[in-house]
Amino acid sequence: MSAKRQIIITKADHNHLESLFFSELAMAFGDKPYLQSLRQELNGALILNPDEIPPDVVTMNSTVRIRDVHSEELNTYTLVYPRDADIAIGKLSVLAPIGTAILGYRQGDLVQWQVPSGLTRFRIEEVVFQPERTGVFV
Repeated sequence: MSAKRQIIITKADHNHLESLFFSELAMAFGDKPYLQSLRQELNGALILNPDEIPPDVVTMNSTVRIRDVHSEELNTYTLVYPRDADIAIGKLSVLAPIGTAILGYRQGDLVQWQVPSGLTRFRIEEVVFQPERTGVFV
């Protein structure tokens, strides 16, 4: 993971994510380092009301473009809860390694994260859609 920085998250998302850590799914994968890192980040997160979230922060249900620093490959994902995940249509679970990496970070941030194939570095190129920016709080 990148240097420890404080992520920004809504109270509702914080509560929902905390409850996910007690779900059967998370318990089955709870020993994964990236989930432990997300848990640590949630413990130190800046928790704001939805209308206080800066427009360039990756929140739940945000659509983002991320670029792999090494390959220059650009991908677009919508960050969702596990029940809505479908990577074939670009819906990335927050409990997936890259999903945990981008939550709460901002457009322009360079993120280093351990994924199953090794260490990857990518930049959050654009927050295309953010529910809080549009006043839609899902």
